[in-house]
Amino acid sequence: MLTIKRVATLVSINQELEQAAGCGKDCLGSCCMPGAKLPLYTFGRRRSVDLLKKMAVACSTNDGDNGFLDSLLLAQWEDRMDKGLFRYDVTACETMVLPGEHGFIAQLNEGRHSKKRPTEFRVDQVLQPFDGKKFNFTKVGQEEVLFCFEESEDGTSQYYEKAPVSWSPNVIAINVSPIEYGHVLLIPCVLDCTPQRIDPDTFLLALQMAVEADNPYFRLGYNSLGAFATINHLHFQAYYLAAPFSVERAPTTLICHRWKKGGVKILELGNFPVRGLVFEVGDSLEDLANAVANACIYLQNANIPFNVLIADRGGRVFVFPQCFAERQARGEVEQEILDTQVNPAVWEISGHIVLKRRLDYESATEESAWRLLAEVSLTQERFDEVKKHCLKSVFNAPNKVKVEMPTMDSSLHLMGMSGVALNGQSEHCLVLQV
Repeated sequence: MLTIKRVATLVSINQELEQAAGCGKDCLGSCCMPGAKLPLYTFGRRRSVDLLKKMAVACSTNDGDNGFLDSLLLAQWEDRMDKGLFRYDVTACETMVLPGEHGFIAQLNEGRHSKKRPTEFRVDQVLQPFDGKKFNFTKVGQEEVLFCFEESEDGTSQYYEKAPVSWSPNVIAINVSPIEYGHVLLIPCVLDCTPQRIDPDTFLLALQMAVEADNPYFRLGYNSLGAFATINHLHFQAYYLAAPFSVERAPTTLICHRWKKGGVKILELGNFPVRGLVFEVGDSLEDLANAVANACIYLQNANIPFNVLIADRGGRVFVFPQCFAERQARGEVEQEILDTQVNPAVWEISGHIVLKRRLDYESATEESAWRLLAEVSLTQERFDEVKKHCLKSVFNAPNKVKVEMPTMDSSLHLMGMSGVALNGQSEHCLVLQV
C-alpha cells in the first residue's frame, strides 16, 4: 500500500537567497542596508590644540592609556579572527627589523601574495569613475563590519551594539587579507560609491579616527590608483605595528610654517629613499585636513600617483608622490626587484616591507630595502616641481586661504606665490592665514 508521509520542505541555497530580504547576503549594498542595524561608534570633534600637542610629545612611547576606540577595534577584530573571516593567520607571519640606521621592517607574508584580490582596473590613471560591476565594498558582508563611525551630535564618544544604519554610513571593516594585527579599512559613506580619491571632508574623517584611537602604534594609510590601490572605492587602511616606521625616524627640513593661529607646518623628508612632504598639525585637525587634501587634489588632477601615511595619533601626515608603475612600464625597474613581486604601496614606502617569497625575506638587508624604495621616488628635479605645485595648491585653495610671507626683519606683508622660494633653501617661509 502506498502512503504519503509529510516531511519538512527542502530548498536550495539559491532559493533561500531569493526568499531572504534584499539580496540575501547581508551585504553593505543598498539592497540590504535599509532597515539594518549595525554596531555604531560616535565621536566628537573636541580635540584642542593642547591635546594634539600632548599627542605629538607622547608619540614616541606608548603610555598604555589608549582610547576606547582602540580597545573596541581590537576586541572586534579578534572576534572576527576567531570566526575565521580572514584568508590567513597574519599573526603567524615572520617579521624582523633589518640591521642598519634606518630600521626597515621586513615581513614574510606568503598568504597575501596567493590570496589577495587582484587589481581590476588600469594603473595609468589616478582618477577613474566608479564601476559597480567590479568588486567594491557594497559587496562586503555585514559580518566583516566592526562598527560604523559617525560624528556625534553632543560632542561625546559613545558605542552602541546595535543602531539603525544611516543611509550611507562610514564603515570600519576588517581587511580579509591583512598585513598586520588589527588591519582594518575605513570606508567613508560606503553607499555613495565614491571612487578612490581624497577630499578635505573624507581626509578629516581619517584624521579623526587616528585621534580617537589615541595609540602611537596605530597608523592609517592611503594608496591612490596607480600607487597600488587595488579597489576603486574610497577607502583608507589602518593597522597596528609596535615599532616606529622608518619614515617616522627620518630627518625633515622645514619648508614653510603658518605663524598665525592654526598654523600647519610643511616639511620635506631627508635621508630617505622616497622623497616626500610632511604636514604637522597646528591648532586644529580641520586645518591639517585642508592642507593635506589640497596637496593631494593637485596630485590627483595632475595624474601623479601618491601614497599617504597618517602617524602620531593624527598629528603628522606624510605624502609620497611616486612613479614605480611608470618606471616599470618604461622598463626602467631592475628585474631583480620585479622578481620579488613587491608592490611598494604606503606601508612599504613607510618602511614596513611586505615580502612574498622566503628567499627574499631571508636575504633582506637595509641595502636591498633602500634599493627597492628608491625605484619608487621621483627624481629631485621632478619632485621639486611637484612640491612647488602642491604648495601652490595648498595656499591658493578655494577655502579662502590668504598667503603671507615674513621678511628678514620679521615684518609681514601680503603677497602672491610669485617670487617665493619653494625649494626649502630660502630664509623666508610662507605663512597661511585661514
